Amino acid sequence: MKTWIKAGMASVLAASALAGCAGNNEQAPAAEGGQPAGKAKFSISMRTLAFNYVEKSPNINEDKWVKRLEEKTNTDLDIILVPHKEFETKMTQMFATNDIPDVVQGSGGVSGKEMAGSVQAGVFMPLDDLLQKYGQNLLKKIPKEAWQKETYQGKIYAIPEFLSNPSRRATAIRKDLLDKAGLPIPKTVDDYLNVLRKFKEMGVENPYQGRENFKYADTFFGPFDAYPYLSMMMQQGDQIVPKFFNSDNMMKALQTYKTMYDEGLINKEFATINPTTYKNSILAGKSGIWTMNANEVLQWEQQLKANVPDAKVELIPSPVGPDGKGGYYLYNSVTRAWFINKNVKNPESIIKFFDWMLSDEAEQFFTFGVEGENYTMENGKINYKAPTDPQAVDEERYRQAFLWMVQDTTYNKGTLSLTEEGKKLMNIYDTMLSKEGRDGIQFEPRLDAYIANPDISPESDYAAPIVLQHMVKMVYGKEPISDWPKVIEEWKSKGGKDVVKEATEKFNSKDPNVTISMPRR
Repeated sequence: MKTWIKAGMASVLAASALAGCAGNNEQAPAAEGGQPAGKAKFSISMRTLAFNYVEKSPNINEDKWVKRLEEKTNTDLDIILVPHKEFETKMTQMFATNDIPDVVQGSGGVSGKEMAGSVQAGVFMPLDDLLQKYGQNLLKKIPKEAWQKETYQGKIYAIPEFLSNPSRRATAIRKDLLDKAGLPIPKTVDDYLNVLRKFKEMGVENPYQGRENFKYADTFFGPFDAYPYLSMMMQQGDQIVPKFFNSDNMMKALQTYKTMYDEGLINKEFATINPTTYKNSILAGKSGIWTMNANEVLQWEQQLKANVPDAKVELIPSPVGPDGKGGYYLYNSVTRAWFINKNVKNPESIIKFFDWMLSDEAEQFFTFGVEGENYTMENGKINYKAPTDPQAVDEERYRQAFLWMVQDTTYNKGTLSLTEEGKKLMNIYDTMLSKEGRDGIQFEPRLDAYIANPDISPESDYAAPIVLQHMVKMVYGKEPISDWPKVIEEWKSKGGKDVVKEATEKFNSKDPNVTISMPRR
């Protein structure tokens, strides 16, 4: 089978490169007792997730960890990498050409934008009966909320990778720089701005690390409860509307970013900084404060120390606003989901493969690697030393996060439990992150009015195209921030009125697909 990309190349490929994907799941005839006599063969598409190890691999299917995974699960995998930045485009191509792998990775629920209505169109098989027979680990360990995201018309259509703590993102700071500045840990927006100004005085290239679409660079929308994201709807009068309808809050957030831009506290080219450049800047020691997934902080710190030996990274409470609250948007309960092509001949082998992912054997393999190579056993206890070399850290992250396709992705308890730093990080989840974060009224599946009007439709962590372009222009000073009410009117005129109407009707009818956020502790 041809792959969608060559690992390490983020180039656009013609849809014809998908040839041969559909329905090639094979399995040798069953031996006595009904067990397969040979390896289960199936193709599986996987988003690269901007993992260095994945995107630099010359051939992911020849990777040693893939080979080890195949040995443990008696499978022959054909992994098809989908470029992280082109994920939605490549998925659309896949469904348009009907060259669909045996297993397809989605980003979340059955109605995710990247799925292009494929579940509703009958492209994938319902899994309920198969899960009952071959997926008891999955049914027992995956929470109900995650299964609900994969349910359509009462049937389960995907196996979710899940998140038990929705507060996943955190604010990171170069604590060594903060100590050098002689300043306390910031709390309010003004406190943060003062720290950023001091970092600039000290010569830090990017006091606050910006990134395109404000993705992983949205720290200062939290204090004003102004995230313009898919999950961020609220009740305003007798209507359900996006939170950016609160013009005062949105303008305060945008003004914060404009102040940062005007004073050189954020890179002047932040709107074009891609994920790779973003991370490289941080690991090169050029950034003072940034946003990241909290579970990766120890790995990033090790990679940073390779370039700046005295660097120290610490996760701190996100800036709070007038209501005393802040934090990032709360994640969906599903981080990845795995759909099985309806044409697969032996889907039970695929269910068994994913069911193994939640076994004790799988946890030990993905967490620590191979005994004798990556760890040793001493008196019944695992002796594992986390890597410090940047390439080895990338490899560990790949094994623990990319290849481990079904798990609780909040954090890796196995490795964190081995060190004091790891125990401290788990405590941060339990004490700090559990108390911060913003949420809103959510609709799953996505509202029909959003599907019909993609220009006004937001994603989980970035604004709709129409809204986003005005946000950037206002920060750059190309449009007055005071014109935000005009942005709302433009959004409404291009299909937004239908969104508000549909959302309000579903909310008032107590539609079971409406989720009303719960306040943080």
